[in-house]
Amino acid sequence: MQKYYRYYVLIMLTVVTMINMADRLIMSILMEGIKADFHLSDTQVGLLVGLAFALFYAVMSIPIARWADIGNRKNILSLAVILWSGMTALCGAAVGFYSLFFARLGVGVGEAGGSPPTYSLIADYFKPSERARAMGVLMVGAAVGIGGGLIIGGILGEIIGWRKTFLVLGIPGVLMGLLFFFTVKEPQRGRLDAGEAKDKQAKDIKETLKSLAANPVFIRISMSFAMLTMIGYAMSFWLAPIMLRNFDVSLGKVGLYLGLTHIAAGIPAPLIGGYLADYLAKRNARWRAWIPAIAIVIATVALWFCVMADSFEVFLAFFVLAYFVYMIPQGATLSILQSSLGAGERAVGSSLALMISSLMGAALGPLLVGMLSDSLSTEYGVKSLNYALITVCIAASGICSICHLWTARVMSAELEPDIEPDEDLEYK
Repeated sequence: MQKYYRYYVLIMLTVVTMINMADRLIMSILMEGIKADFHLSDTQVGLLVGLAFALFYAVMSIPIARWADIGNRKNILSLAVILWSGMTALCGAAVGFYSLFFARLGVGVGEAGGSPPTYSLIADYFKPSERARAMGVLMVGAAVGIGGGLIIGGILGEIIGWRKTFLVLGIPGVLMGLLFFFTVKEPQRGRLDAGEAKDKQAKDIKETLKSLAANPVFIRISMSFAMLTMIGYAMSFWLAPIMLRNFDVSLGKVGLYLGLTHIAAGIPAPLIGGYLADYLAKRNARWRAWIPAIAIVIATVALWFCVMADSFEVFLAFFVLAYFVYMIPQGATLSILQSSLGAGERAVGSSLALMISSLMGAALGPLLVGMLSDSLSTEYGVKSLNYALITVCIAASGICSICHLWTARVMSAELEPDIEPDEDLEYK
């Protein structure tokens, strides 16, 4: 049963990731209504969807990750799910910009405890040669979460308003946190990694940070991941407002079309990308970095045709292509990140990478788009947001591709050896 139990854990982690992304990005589909009620500018919108979430997400990620490296990861993750879901529900009680800003800060604090223990748990349930596929499955949860959140948020936002929609979407996460706590077991740390047991224990935080700073693969892939995140957040938060401003379409239909696109393209793409990376890496492990370098450029070209389209059908067609190709490198990028870290530094390393991606990608990306849109609005009107989005994404994709190629230069061409876990392994 232990052999198959890991798939149950992967399913649970995927569902948690689904809730994570739904709660994180639901504001994108509800933002036009919130903007109208609170009389906000695009810059203020960028602050709400980006900085308000990412600020405490980044600040809290390191101490929480350190806790995950020395503590019980499944307990930490259970608590985090309950916290961020409760704060999502509280967003519906906001009375203005500042109260909503602080509620979003709370969501960020909770979600800071999500990804590091999740990634660390996967690394202790799946061998190095399987991690890209496992991460690909996890990214399916992200795609379903974004897509499902957009669909449900769009429909509910149109029927019951944005306030009650936040409440409805926050409740399932609280229940999932309880289920995760009672049914998931904590695995032995580092059981699938080579090396002595003493090398798999968490080191002193200063020693850990020193080790990470001297790790060229970790440093470079963290920069790549940050740019990948910037593109993803910019698309996720601003495409719904672009559709509502450029085309004669209702909120419910925008949520439905964008949601179905995220699901239809986002489910197969990470799986295909994960299997492709694992397959090509058998010949040369650097393919895990080369695949993202190629894919992100193709995705950005497709996004350019998307936001420049005058037809709603053409817009959707190119967005499907852009999002599909964008999701292909997710598993490969995350597998490089996890494999570059030792068992005793995995949660802190993941958290540091997420902190960088949060500050540069989640906080700065949406804000840059909003500020650029406001500056271009006098000259380009409703199209200012289109030009702002593609400008930021082109710049980020260029840096992202270069950083992935830079990462490949310091990677070994050989795959890590697989370690078979002890059959008598006990869970905590």
